[in-house]
Formats: sequence, C-alpha cells, structure tokens
Amino acid sequence: MRYWLMKSEPYEFSVDDFAASPNQTIAWEGVRNYQSRNFMRNQMSVGDQVFFYHSCCKDPGIVAIAAVSKAAYPDATQFNQQSKYFDPKATPDNPRWYNVELTLTRQTRLIPIKELRQHPELGKMRVLQTGNRLSITPVDPSEWQFIVSIL
Repeated sequence: MRYWLMKSEPYEFSVDDFAASPNQTIAWEGVRNYQSRNFMRNQMSVGDQVFFYHSCCKDPGIVAIAAVSKAAYPDATQFNQQSKYFDPKATPDNPRWYNVELTLTRQTRLIPIKELRQHPELGKMRVLQTGNRLSITPVDPSEWQFIVSIL
C-alpha cells in the first residue's frame, strides 16, 4: 500500500462536495501534469490511502482521508470537446490522460500547512518543499503515520 496527498481547490471541488458525491466516490479527472498522471497511472493501486488537501485558499491544508477505489483508466474529459480538459491530441486508442477513483473515508479537522511545517518529522514532505506545485505527491509511510497521530 502507498500513501498520497491530492490537492483540490475548494472553489472547484471541496471536501463538502466530496461528501455529497454519490457513494462519496469521485473520478479524479482533469489532471494535466505528466508527473501527476504517471503517479496515478503507474503507481496508484486500489486501497492506497490519500490525504485530501484544500489548496489555493485562505487556509490550505489536509481536510480528509480517502482511498483509491478504482485503478487508473483513461480520463473521459480529454475526449470531450466541451470540457475545459479536452485534449485534441488524445484519442481513445492512444489516451494521454488518466484518472483514478477515490472514495471518502472520513473528514478530518483542518490540518493547515502552517501546522504541518511546525513538525520536524515532516521536514521532507513534498507538499512542504519550496516550489512544489504538483497536485499529487507521494507521502512517506512515516509521514502518514505521524499526521494520522495528530488528527
């Protein structure tokens, strides 16, 4: 099992939206960064655990725990000309973009990035590194356990 942190802007898709989704399950679509795509396509497996993180907001931080509930498959938005995620170079025979499905496990208290930065145990966590802009990052098992312990 692996651990991940996945970011979403709450004005686009919030933890409340997640909780209100059918079966509290969503397709993590619209990722258009190759490294993040590769994490989903090549490394994520059903059962992997995910910190759901609100970004680009007043109080960015972890707001929930989710699990990968369906392995990677082609992101349908790349084929939809009406979608802002449409990719004219993608074809059903040669998709460029993938998504996984996530199921909400539980909402947590907000653990703001400021609090995460205060813990030396998290000093190497990717989301805390200067210049990190990836929407999906791996989380080390020791980082996962530490964060779960402070929930």
